[in-house]
Amino acid sequence: MRRYLALPLLALAAMTALAEVTDIDNAELDRLMKAGATVIDIRTAPEWEETGIVKGSNLLTFFDERGRYDAAAWLEQVKRVAKPGDPVIVICRTGNRTKPVSQFLDKQAGYTKVYNVRNGIKAWIGSGAPVIPARDTLAACRAAKTC
Repeated sequence: MRRYLALPLLALAAMTALAEVTDIDNAELDRLMKAGATVIDIRTAPEWEETGIVKGSNLLTFFDERGRYDAAAWLEQVKRVAKPGDPVIVICRTGNRTKPVSQFLDKQAGYTKVYNVRNGIKAWIGSGAPVIPARDTLAACRAAKTC
C-alpha cells in the first residue's frame, strides 16, 4: 500500500531522542563499511545518477519523487541484503530522509544496529571521499529487480 509521507514517519522522526539509531559522520561510515556493514542508499535513481554512489551501496529507494512509499515492499528488499542483527547504514542526499527510515528499521522492523549517515552523500562528496558512477550498479539491480 502506498502512502504519502505524513504522520506515521513524521511521528517516528519525532522519537529520535528515544531511538537506538546511531548518527554517524564520514569517518565512521568509512570504518563501518570496511568492517562489512551493509550500506543502503534510499535516494531515487536520478539522484544516484547525479552524484554517484558510495561503492558497495545497495540501491533501495524508499520515497519516490512525490514522497510516497511502500514500507512493507521496501523492507522485503532490505531483508535480501541484511538481516535484523546485521549492521545497516542508511544514506540519502543530506541525512533528512534517512532519519525516519532509520527509525522505521529500528522501531518497527527489528533491526538492532542501524546507522544514519548525518549529512548524507553531499557531506561524503564534500569531504573528498570517493563515489562511483551509479550506472553499472543501477543496471545490475534493475536487471535483478532489486532496486
